[in-house]
Amino acid sequence: MYRNSKRSILYPLLLTGCVAGALLLGHYLGRNSTASQLRGLLQTLNTPTNKISHTLSLIETQYVDPVPMDSLAEHILPELVKELDPHSVYIPAAEMAELNEPLEGEFDGIGVVFNMATDTVIILNVIPKGPSDKAGIKAGDRIIEVDDSLIAGQKIPQHQIVKRLRGPRGTTVRLGLERQHIKGLVDVEVVRDVIPIKSIEASFQISDNIGYIRLGQFARTTFSELRTALQNLRAKGVNKLIFDLRGNSGGYLDQAISVANEFLHKGQLIVYTEDRNRQQVREYADGNGSAQDMEVAVLIDEGSASSSEILAGALQDNDRGTIIGRRSFGKGLVQRQIPYADGSALRLTTARYYTPTGRSIQKPYTIGDEATYEKELLHRYENNEFFSADSIHFPDSLKRVTPKGKVVYGGGGIMPDLFVPADTTDVTKYFIEVAGRNILYRYTIEYADRHRDALNAVQTLPELQALLDSDKKLVDDFVQYAARKGVTPNYRDIARSRRLIEAQLRAYIGRNTALEDNGFYINIHPIDNVVQCAIESLKKSGQPEESAPAGTSEKTTEKHD
Repeated sequence: MYRNSKRSILYPLLLTGCVAGALLLGHYLGRNSTASQLRGLLQTLNTPTNKISHTLSLIETQYVDPVPMDSLAEHILPELVKELDPHSVYIPAAEMAELNEPLEGEFDGIGVVFNMATDTVIILNVIPKGPSDKAGIKAGDRIIEVDDSLIAGQKIPQHQIVKRLRGPRGTTVRLGLERQHIKGLVDVEVVRDVIPIKSIEASFQISDNIGYIRLGQFARTTFSELRTALQNLRAKGVNKLIFDLRGNSGGYLDQAISVANEFLHKGQLIVYTEDRNRQQVREYADGNGSAQDMEVAVLIDEGSASSSEILAGALQDNDRGTIIGRRSFGKGLVQRQIPYADGSALRLTTARYYTPTGRSIQKPYTIGDEATYEKELLHRYENNEFFSADSIHFPDSLKRVTPKGKVVYGGGGIMPDLFVPADTTDVTKYFIEVAGRNILYRYTIEYADRHRDALNAVQTLPELQALLDSDKKLVDDFVQYAARKGVTPNYRDIARSRRLIEAQLRAYIGRNTALEDNGFYINIHPIDNVVQCAIESLKKSGQPEESAPAGTSEKTTEKHD
């Protein structure tokens, strides 16, 4: 009888092998001896696929002890897939929800952003009109109890706290809150509901007519979020854009295509994929994009992969934008997610994708050697690639030329038009210690507690900047705080790192307001040399095609300590 179990999904070849074996056996019985029959059958079973299914069948039916076949399959499948490319992977059912959640654009929960820096859940932000906002929870509240269970000071891992707070929409969780100026716990009941996950982490006017959008991933809602962000920026007079894809590891391919379509003109090729049979699927811009007239600078680094590289490659190859930063990751393989009945899935590489000029940007790999592949970024660092464009070399065979004559290369990531090295100039031993020991971040949490009323009143970026500008002793107060936490002031290091320290203090405090990541990035960009390079590039009167050839180093920004 057919059972809808993992066994029926994982071993489809078993039935085929048995049927084939039976047919062959019947064929041999008519004219051969028993020995010949067995030899013919065994030859059939010795084909690779039949050997796997036959071995599993033997273990299940003849092994001395009963073996849970589902458990065995969970061990076999990951090892089997490891023998493929580095991006094919088997995903157990228990991990599917966690992996898919950021891409789906929503989850069920209470709608707060919290931190556990002091082994107590501190509410940093409450999502407007979300379940916690409706229940009266405020930024600065501490969650002491969840459903009458003490969680404060219990050293409970953060993922366990998340598990207790989340749950199916419509269910209720009771919280015991500690609130400033209130004696005793404040009891609040929160009815869980759907909480949106934003793929656009920040969007604001960064300078004059220049907008800034930071995209964290290509999720199901990315395109609709982008259209809204662009409309809001347009309303403020923005006609040039910095599109920050640094650290964006990818996501849904269709979303990357839709985003690229916003910037490209009708008929321009966005990307094409090619499968094992050389069958190609080509995607072209439809001419309906809302940002076709915008000058754009795309920021990338070694953490930008997959869909990020599709977008960057599409704009670069069509002479449509200036790519700024460091060489991207180099993932040019397309995965198809194939579900199993038990909730697990196989993400199997089924095609390669190519940029409009025909570049494959997949970096080299050896089948079955995942360890070396994972160390490739470390090798880039050791080869000084993070600090010098001259350390990066591409063979001439990988050279392509864009319609307007710009030279670009395939064979391992997108090389930016303007290379900006990693900046370690202001990083000192003092900064490493206060940041590494989390003292800097903890100070901003305590600062937010002391100024909670003022921070809660902040609704716009100018209000935030005015509030932070009014505190003339922010860095000096922090230095005294760090000294109380055991870090002796090194005033030479402090002078050198002062801009870096102040920017990070302001950024983390800004994130503790209703502005969330907008409050963070508006304060961090003054010390971000890649963003500053993009601003200067967009301020120049020349069009994107006048930018330097791919791989040119911005020597004025090159700093290496």
